[in-house]
Amino acid sequence: MRQIVVQEAETGQRLDKLLSRYLKEAPKSFLYKMLRKKNITLNGKKADGSEKVRTDDEIRIFFSDETYEKFAGQPGQKRSAYPVTDLKILYEDDHILLINKPAGMLTQKANASDVSLNEYLLGYLERQGAHREVPENTVPVNYRFRPSVCNRLDRNTSGIVICGKSVAGLRKMSELLRDRTLHKYYQCLVTGRVTEPQKIKGFLKKDPTGNKVQIQTEKSVGADEIETEYRPLHVFSDSTLLEVLLITGRSHQIRAHLASQGHPIIGDYKYGNRRINEAYKKRYGLCSQLLHAGRLVFPELEAPFEAVSCRCFEAALPPLMNRIIQDEKEERQEM
Repeated sequence: MRQIVVQEAETGQRLDKLLSRYLKEAPKSFLYKMLRKKNITLNGKKADGSEKVRTDDEIRIFFSDETYEKFAGQPGQKRSAYPVTDLKILYEDDHILLINKPAGMLTQKANASDVSLNEYLLGYLERQGAHREVPENTVPVNYRFRPSVCNRLDRNTSGIVICGKSVAGLRKMSELLRDRTLHKYYQCLVTGRVTEPQKIKGFLKKDPTGNKVQIQTEKSVGADEIETEYRPLHVFSDSTLLEVLLITGRSHQIRAHLASQGHPIIGDYKYGNRRINEAYKKRYGLCSQLLHAGRLVFPELEAPFEAVSCRCFEAALPPLMNRIIQDEKEERQEM
């Protein structure tokens, strides 16, 4: 048995026409016969094919896998082309999903051959029955919906990524990120001692030739205004564990902005101190910056997002980052 859940983009289509798109090799006469014999049902009831389908309607097709694949024009093919991995799910409902992304994983593809969290998300949802690909030519490309990540983290930054499972979820999360009412807090270990909270401003300009950004004190053509707030959680002998509130969300903002203050993130080879990074690499095998998107605080929200209204979600530190911080604490106590 196969089940098709009607997507928003398919609403209003006739049942027989929708079936013809999914079972493109099946004669119309065969489809009508299957409807009459209740081998194809709509919401558990007999249908004749003239019905206009609505979002979330359930079409059940009582064929063997071999028969279905034959009429779908995909004999012997697996239904999913998405990769599978163990995702650390922090929260999930009908509209959104929060994932604790590990360092080293892309959030979204940079090249066609890349595999990113976005593909793993689709694979996870497909296995859960919460997503299916709409066949080509079923609806215009602009009307197809595909679940997606809402915020990006650098490949070597770990922590919470917000994903939209529905059109409403994707739109609402994008709106919250845009108007800055959804607060994202990061933890990072930086070089040097930071003893006082700071709120710093500046201008960030991208350098496309080296995939880097520059921090400027004055506005210039192509530069975006940025604002970063941070406070020390633990001050060690030669490093500080900071909590950072990302007020504006620009590419590489935290990494470049802290480096411009003389406190680069440990493990960051792009903006950091190579000598210090090499010392941590030799001691711990550290290959990524110690930057973690660890806390997410939602504003007050109405239905259908009341389940996350005013809630705080936290993602545990990666084991290596936690070990390094614990070692820094112990060394500080021994002094």
